Amino acid sequence: MRRVLFHWFGRPVYSYATMLYLGAVLGIYVQLYAALLVGLDVAATLTVTLVLLVIALLGARLLHVIVNWRVYREHPRRFFQFSNGGASMYGGLLMAVPLSLPLLAAFGLPFGIFWDLASLTILVGMIVTRVGCFLNGCCAGRPTSGWWGVDLPNHRGVWRHRVPVQILEIAWGLVVLAGAILFWGRLFFQGALFFYVVGAYGAGRIVLESLRDEPDRILGMSVHKVISTGFVAVSLAAFAAAWLR
Repeated sequence: MRRVLFHWFGRPVYSYATMLYLGAVLGIYVQLYAALLVGLDVAATLTVTLVLLVIALLGARLLHVIVNWRVYREHPRRFFQFSNGGASMYGGLLMAVPLSLPLLAAFGLPFGIFWDLASLTILVGMIVTRVGCFLNGCCAGRPTSGWWGVDLPNHRGVWRHRVPVQILEIAWGLVVLAGAILFWGRLFFQGALFFYVVGAYGAGRIVLESLRDEPDRILGMSVHKVISTGFVAVSLAAFAAAWLR
């Protein structure tokens, strides 16, 4: 829709990259404010978050490249072209969470509380970044003849009457974020907020993935549906284990 937001001294400023950056910055500010409220070391939290952000961006790009390996095998330079979009939040999460274990231990930060706060960063970042997806045309919805459809392009610039799936995901992200704020301080174990966010977002993503024009697939299976299902299962198991403890 608007792949280039504007030009700065003759150079294009791309919508996806801009929103990705703004989402990360806003998310980190929210996390640091929350860290201040719970008495967590703000400097240590910021340091660990910045390191994990780099890891998450790499993981997000890697998952996208793995799923779309045929494209990147033929055009390897496109691996570094973030202006076209092409990142999976799930890839970032799957890489950042396990690698955070030694990092958090080194800085003396509790795993559960840190990821409770980091889940707010993830949500805020996702919501803002999806605006970039909407403007860029990536993650486009499938064509529809329904009244709910909107004339939108995909990442190839093909305009169709489509399900506005990016807007729906933004709306679901706001719902999950509202729930996180409502449950703040009321969940009964460290890490509960993180498992809530991962499970609730994953449940919505299972539905939303069915509305995408070209969902990522491996061996005929929707990659993000499979991961979402796993996240929902892990989330429910974590709450069940805590409840029975």
